[in-house]
Amino acid sequence: MTDSTDILSIKNVYKVFGEQPETAMKMLRNGANKDEIFERTGQTVGVFDASFTVKKGEIFVIMGLSGSGKSTMVRLLNRLIEPTAGSIELNGKDITVLGDAELLDVRRKEMSMVFQSFALMPHMSVIENAAFGLEVSGVEKKERNLRAQEALQQVGLGEHGDSYPHQLSGGMQQRVGLARALTNDPTILLMDEAFSALDPLIRHEMQGELIRLQQEQARTIVFISHDLDEAIRIGDRIAIMEGGRVVQIGTPKEIMLNPADEYVETFFKGVDVSKILKAGDIACEKSACKIRINGSVQPFDPTNNQFGYLLDNSDKLQGVVPLVSIDAQASASSLIEQQFDQHHSVYSDDMISDVVKQVASSEYPVPVIERNGTFCGVISKELMLKTLSHN
Repeated sequence: MTDSTDILSIKNVYKVFGEQPETAMKMLRNGANKDEIFERTGQTVGVFDASFTVKKGEIFVIMGLSGSGKSTMVRLLNRLIEPTAGSIELNGKDITVLGDAELLDVRRKEMSMVFQSFALMPHMSVIENAAFGLEVSGVEKKERNLRAQEALQQVGLGEHGDSYPHQLSGGMQQRVGLARALTNDPTILLMDEAFSALDPLIRHEMQGELIRLQQEQARTIVFISHDLDEAIRIGDRIAIMEGGRVVQIGTPKEIMLNPADEYVETFFKGVDVSKILKAGDIACEKSACKIRINGSVQPFDPTNNQFGYLLDNSDKLQGVVPLVSIDAQASASSLIEQQFDQHHSVYSDDMISDVVKQVASSEYPVPVIERNGTFCGVISKELMLKTLSHN
């Protein structure tokens, strides 16, 4: 479960590759762009003035096309690559100023990384691979095996500790890599396109496994991806990078509905909105004829409305009634008598993809309610069609 605590804070981070980073930084401060800098100095700007925060317990996805800077960015977070400028704070501690010994301690105890390549030792058993980081840290064998076994259980490989990598499928090998990262119980887990080498079915399975782990253990995860469908499925928030810049950060819904620029809009073009938006995101309250009943009926306007939605004083939905031949002076009892024997509603947190058929087959705009019954609005066939044709 995500909370409001910022666990990782990146402030004005730059990365310049080359022998003259200060020359490039001076040019950047004077307004030069990365192409000008490369042309004049041969220096490559990998990350340009990146600033963002990662909250405790969220899956934060950094994505972009090849060359956008996303993989450079994740390597800056644990200083596998040294930043040229800026600060990177983990739980309020700036890791960019740490010495080698302190940095090694952070990598061993607070940040674990899972790479695209499984990087398993072929001569070691599964449990030995999972415990390898602890062995390097000097943890006694009995303890590291216990912790490695626990991590293997978490990723569904508890019975495979004595197997060897060549005996496992690609997905199972990546689970071993994930277990190895979990043995240290890290504060934050960094994953650099960890599933991109897997075939589509195994990749989907591993995405589900990651979501399950995050839900059960409230892991904080920074996940690098070039796959928008993957980012949308697993990410609580997404940071989109282009040319070394972070151009927009938000939930999938926020970015899709309010793209920052043409690049982001193009990125999301063709996305299946029914798998991003929920019923509550599009429910329209203004178009619904709301009729409040409590022994008597508060005045309502049936003009241009074929159906009325009966609400109690707490705005809880009580029923749906056709307004044909009913006027604004109707009594509560007559409305209740004439309502549909069973009204069909959907919950505000239902995905659009799950309610399309119900809206399409309903004779009235489908009411949307919160889990406690509170009325949110309605979804008509016209509104559903407009939503699905967003792109």
